[in-house]
Amino acid sequence: MGRIPEDEVARIKREIALERVVAASGIELAPHGKDLVGRCPFHDDKTPSLVITPSKNLWHCLGACQTGGSVIDWVMKAEAVSFRHAVELLREQHFSSLVAQPERGGRPAEDGPRHHPKKSQRTKLPAFADGGVEAAALMLRVVEHYHEQLKQSPEAREYLQSRGLGSPELLEHFKIGFANRTLGYRLPTRQVKAGRELRGQLTELGV
Repeated sequence: MGRIPEDEVARIKREIALERVVAASGIELAPHGKDLVGRCPFHDDKTPSLVITPSKNLWHCLGACQTGGSVIDWVMKAEAVSFRHAVELLREQHFSSLVAQPERGGRPAEDGPRHHPKKSQRTKLPAFADGGVEAAALMLRVVEHYHEQLKQSPEAREYLQSRGLGSPELLEHFKIGFANRTLGYRLPTRQVKAGRELRGQLTELGV
């Protein structure tokens, strides 16, 4: 497996707005001077100790964690995945649709324009955050997720075509999918009960 180019890593750290990734996981952020603060999900945080600095696109926990870093570091810790997996998740989720972030208060960002993912025009799958999902329904969501990933990946479809399996009717009938390890990005973080329970269900199902 090839090494991820340094310029791509730098681009992810620079262009994917950390505060939006954090907010998307359900963490409420409030302005505090030039920073944003919220409760850190990685420990029992009664008062906001998570600090995000949008101008630098960095985060730091001033509480029990005493750790921080870039948007990649955040995904690694929140999803308990490797550096490579975190990069793949961010690339898949955001890099197909980057647009310039609106200026804050009429002032440009200190380190140049930040980018954030625009609303996707792709078909949305049902959220994986519902409680009490039965096994059959949960597996159907997993199948639909990876089937959607196949439809969005020209490379995967070209590979199937080379194997004589590229017929749209065949792909749709058997719900053939592309397991590109993006399912974890659709789940609640491991630091919340719903995320742990859902991941436990998926593990029991062999996913």
